[in-house]
Amino acid sequence: MWNPFGKNKKQSAVSQSNDKTNDEKKDNQQTDSLKMNMLQRLAMKKMEKMSSQEKAKLMQEVFKPENKSSLLSAMEMMRKSGQISEEQYQAAKQKLGV
Repeated sequence: MWNPFGKNKKQSAVSQSNDKTNDEKKDNQQTDSLKMNMLQRLAMKKMEKMSSQEKAKLMQEVFKPENKSSLLSAMEMMRKSGQISEEQYQAAKQKLGV
């Protein structure tokens, strides 16, 4: 029976290995984007389009001491939703000096 999700058997071994690596990259990007909601995806696209100077300015604004509580609450929500692991959460807190 024909399987629409199956690989073509006529492909050579070289092209199959290249296809597998490309497919894995696409799958990782797709699953990452599926884990994000619409606003997160929009923010990610906006960050990708920013220049390095704009990114540096934004990061300086984010890491100001008065924004620390909102940053910690956002990281806590990301940890609970599974977007970051416990180890990543602890490492981020250490870098922030909390």
